[in-house]
Amino acid sequence: MSSATNLMIMPIAMPLLACGGMLLLSGERHRDTIAIINVAVTVALLFTAVALVGESDAANGSQIYRVGDWPSPFAIVLVLDRLSALMLLLTSLLALAAVVFSLARWHRAGAHFHPLFQFLLMGLNGAFLTGDLFNLFVFFELLLAASYGLLLHGSGLARVKVGLHYIVVNLVASLLFLIGVSLIYGVTGTLNMADLATRIPVIAPENRGLFEAGAGILAIAFLVKAGMWPLCFWLPSAYAAASPPVASIFSIMTKVGVYIVLRLSLLLFGADAGASAGFGSNWLFLGGLATISFGAIGTLASQDMARLAAFSVLVSSGTLLAAAGMTQVGVTSGALFYLVSSTLGISAFFLLVELVERGREPGADMIAVTREAYGEDDEEHEQEEVGITIVATMGLLGIAFIGCALVIAGLPPLSGFIAKFALLTAALNPSGIHHGGPIPSDGWAMLVLLILSGFASLIAMTRAGIRIFWASPDRAVPRVRMIEMAPVFFLLSICVLQTLQAGPVMRFIQATAQSLHAPSTYIGDVLATSRTRIRKAGDI
Repeated sequence: MSSATNLMIMPIAMPLLACGGMLLLSGERHRDTIAIINVAVTVALLFTAVALVGESDAANGSQIYRVGDWPSPFAIVLVLDRLSALMLLLTSLLALAAVVFSLARWHRAGAHFHPLFQFLLMGLNGAFLTGDLFNLFVFFELLLAASYGLLLHGSGLARVKVGLHYIVVNLVASLLFLIGVSLIYGVTGTLNMADLATRIPVIAPENRGLFEAGAGILAIAFLVKAGMWPLCFWLPSAYAAASPPVASIFSIMTKVGVYIVLRLSLLLFGADAGASAGFGSNWLFLGGLATISFGAIGTLASQDMARLAAFSVLVSSGTLLAAAGMTQVGVTSGALFYLVSSTLGISAFFLLVELVERGREPGADMIAVTREAYGEDDEEHEQEEVGITIVATMGLLGIAFIGCALVIAGLPPLSGFIAKFALLTAALNPSGIHHGGPIPSDGWAMLVLLILSGFASLIAMTRAGIRIFWASPDRAVPRVRMIEMAPVFFLLSICVLQTLQAGPVMRFIQATAQSLHAPSTYIGDVLATSRTRIRKAGDI
């Protein structure tokens, strides 16, 4: 194996070893050492992810890591391509911001925050790298187990309540996952993704219904995690109740479901899947549109900023699911650009919410709504507002808030606008060269809902910004540490960098989308070693 191939195991091995080492050092007197280990390993994961992105782009194909060097259909297979490398990089960026933010005070709010954090990263990285459904189930359970503890981190009645709901919902999703995998294996005799792609076209007609039933059950498990309506009832309350660094890293967890749906729908149910080609794509598109609508309504109805951020997660997931259901190369590339931008923006917003709401009285938003509705105001108070100087802390928080609003709502000049523009351009012009023909109906539907959802986000964010930075001049200025502000500006700076380097980033993402829609290279790379060994055995 090449050094690049050996590097693929590090995103899984490093968090595993770090988690074990931190558990051995558990105790109050080792808290600082554990925190240093967590930060050091997270930084190492970021550098590893950057290296893997470069390797995946240079290889122009898939790199395979076979545990034990067994043939691919039987081995535990890790597969690195542009998409998995992109998701690893995005995860490491969010992880670094979240863990640095937690060092201010949140990592002391409960036991085992740092080991659970690394355990979560191991599950996330494994889910993005694995090449078979059984190990996808294993990594899926690992990240869920860690998320149970992290959601309860900080304790409190609200977290315990939503935590119990979250655990029950995800245990049901895990059961559906296991049932779906069992049905698929019973029909095809394999769980290797590439091997499945070669067997689906030749499934006997009498068995195809059972196979598609298994695939549908499996999809429900993924869509619960992706937050597709109506399976998303658990998400707003859970994400809003989580501590800020946990909610920030949780913003990538919905993208695990989106990643798996996108990967499997194009690999297993593409044009070469025979009678199963395009299975579920229409339902995926409609479900995505419904999720966008539900999320947009939720953002308008949210008086709490944490719930506003949580509903923004649903808008993001719905956009990606609808794009995946359109099964067009251009739409997929725009969706991947949007995935990176929206996840960074929402993650930064989750961190920012806790900073700007410090010092606010409980129920302040509801009081503001009452005053707006009934016209209660104090003229003397209005006179006092004129000429108020904004201190440096509020100024920095305001700049960060505007940045998050621009990214989440998809307004120029930041990356959210570029992402939506690329996505809609491809949706309205699927052929790539418009000859004046009619625009497809799904393109119109995507256009209308993306504009309306962006407008809803703009209204909600503007309303929240006015209440926080403008309508309460006598509020106490929150005490914010640099270690808390830095992660927010770090994530927003990545969005700025994505905007400035939109050309190179888009070329990488377009190559990613093209490889997803033409999975023959992926299949050939995964199964090449296996076929070679079988041929040699036959010669003997």
